Amino acid sequence: MTDLEFVRVALVLLLALTGLFFTLVSATGVIRLPDVYARAHTASQADTLGAGFALAAVAFTLGWEPTTVKTVFLLFFIFLTNPTAAHAIARAAFEEGIEPWTELDEEGGERR
Repeated sequence: MTDLEFVRVALVLLLALTGLFFTLVSATGVIRLPDVYARAHTASQADTLGAGFALAAVAFTLGWEPTTVKTVFLLFFIFLTNPTAAHAIARAAFEEGIEPWTELDEEGGERR
């Protein structure tokens, strides 16, 4: 294995592990956070980063091939659609009258 291939494999591993980390953070946030707004927030940001790093790892693994171009297009598509979908979900929740969670909800206090 040449030095350049070693650097490429190390970069692929680093990108894949970073993508895995952000995906796990997103999944944990979706499970643990209290309301739809916070869940949409973590799903849009952390999941977009996780998918982005994972797709970058795929692109570096493939090298210079036509499939790499498709992977990069998919990466841009995810960067555009994930935040847009989270915004649409949060807006739909707001229009349905779902109120955001506050610390008062946990303490049993009244809202203003």
